[in-house]
Amino acid sequence: MDILVLGGTQFVGRHIVLAFLASGHRVSILTRGRTPDELPAEVERLRGDRGEAGGLGALAGRSWDACVDVSGYLPQAVQASVDALRERVGRYVLISTVSVYAEPDRHPVREDDPLLPPAPAGTTDVTGETYGPLKVACEHVVQAAFGARATLLRPQIVAGPFDHTARYPYWVDRASGGGETLLPGNGSDHVQVIDARDLARFTVRVVEGGVGGIFNVAGPRLSWGQFARLLGVRAPVWVDAATLRDLGLGFRELPLFIPEDGEQAGLMNVSAERAVMAGLTLTAPEVTARDTRAWSEHAGLSYALTPQREAEVLAAARR
Repeated sequence: MDILVLGGTQFVGRHIVLAFLASGHRVSILTRGRTPDELPAEVERLRGDRGEAGGLGALAGRSWDACVDVSGYLPQAVQASVDALRERVGRYVLISTVSVYAEPDRHPVREDDPLLPPAPAGTTDVTGETYGPLKVACEHVVQAAFGARATLLRPQIVAGPFDHTARYPYWVDRASGGGETLLPGNGSDHVQVIDARDLARFTVRVVEGGVGGIFNVAGPRLSWGQFARLLGVRAPVWVDAATLRDLGLGFRELPLFIPEDGEQAGLMNVSAERAVMAGLTLTAPEVTARDTRAWSEHAGLSYALTPQREAEVLAAARR
């Protein structure tokens, strides 16, 4: 099959491109060419910016069996690609997010749960507050144009090699450092991610099978105690959520942590049952951790919680 990927050089897109190649398909990517590209030479590089007038000229006169939109964050940009490709791709797959849900305290979060209101027209800043509503608006654009030929994938927080977001890698890198390790809560809260390679393989599967609809894409749900043992943390020091807040630590410093009694706790309890029935396969959590560490060890990532700050917090928590 001929596949067009909008984006595709970084973390999630990179895995998706590699998965299509591994399955024997031909892949073209459309990017602005502003970020490093380490993809195989066989990938066709097209240049364009759908945020600019005439920015999709590289797609003119071409057709593909499917388009996978990895970089669709603004509805006006997605509208531009939808208008250009409506009659020239067989299926449009949008990589969305579980952040579209309006009631993230539900347990578990399912595809038919209420969504946030779409972002108002003209919203262009992608922030923590606008990200979900913008993705809702993007979903509406794709569904309106492609109907049964649309597939919406709503991944959980994505983990694995090439993860420059530094969320999941913080924990595998910190665990490898040894010593007393600050851990949030008491071990009974939950953490859930999706391995990028599982998301990528499922993307290939829905394209190959012509599968439309909406799918949450989430991996195994672990308690933080299980997660710490899986990472090999030898000297955990658990600090409750209230104390962490008082000390000024949140999701940025302790990524992946959402307290079990928090308003968004359902985002760590996402049902992927529908995707599993459609062919989603899941990598064992210990493999995700091992492979992420093998990559992050040499990636030069920086983290919000420095060793010095961690030591200060541990000392303050003991007081």
